Amino acid sequence: MQRPPFTALAAVYDAIMADVEYDHWADFVLSYARDQGLELTDAAALDLACGTGGFTRELVAVGLHVTGLDGSEDMLREARARQPDVDFVVGDLRTFALAEKFELITCVFDSLNNLLTPEDMGAALARARAHLKPGGLLAFDVNTRLGVRELWEGDAIEGLAPLPGGGEVHYHWSHHHDAGADLGVVQAFCRIEEGGELREFVETHRERGYDPADLEEPLGAAGFERWEIVEYPDYAPPMPDVPRVWVFAWAGAEV
Repeated sequence: MQRPPFTALAAVYDAIMADVEYDHWADFVLSYARDQGLELTDAAALDLACGTGGFTRELVAVGLHVTGLDGSEDMLREARARQPDVDFVVGDLRTFALAEKFELITCVFDSLNNLLTPEDMGAALARARAHLKPGGLLAFDVNTRLGVRELWEGDAIEGLAPLPGGGEVHYHWSHHHDAGADLGVVQAFCRIEEGGELREFVETHRERGYDPADLEEPLGAAGFERWEIVEYPDYAPPMPDVPRVWVFAWAGAEV
């Protein structure tokens, strides 16, 4: 019943995450980019840790030429089925190398928190910077250390979600903070009833929290010229008790 992260979950991920506001997040990112003068007409975008393509779809909808990259072939199988015209590729955030460079790179839904060491975070930021065109923008969000410690009220979420082909998935996800490792640990249990069959699985997901102060050095080391760390949805400077921050990091002009 125990499965690796983002494997069995792929088949029911969109059903469980049906209420995620990908459209609002896309508007938040794209409004910032346009307000800062980034030209997005006919632009190329790379959606890192794209999963089943929920955020990718929003970038495509505004006319961007989007490539999606994720480390899970299971998640990408779902993404390709939903968006067959998008180029989805398997890749590790820390080591990926593509032939193309992009005006915009995104990585949303605390995906970078799955990088469990500062070294891994630094490697991922460096790879993103290497794939930006001069003057390009990287936009991502991360849970802070507080956000990872106190992920959900009551340390659990539970619900039922209908599946597109009939049936439903019952999910019960529990969270605890491993103080010794300073990691948040989620035990994601799902029971799927579909076509008269019942199946269950558990995936264990781990996240490291990153505060704004934890991000300054790796952003600079990765070669970003400037960056801004803000709160959603008003772009305000983050308060000390904020559970999640957004980062907008700019590549300088190449010389």
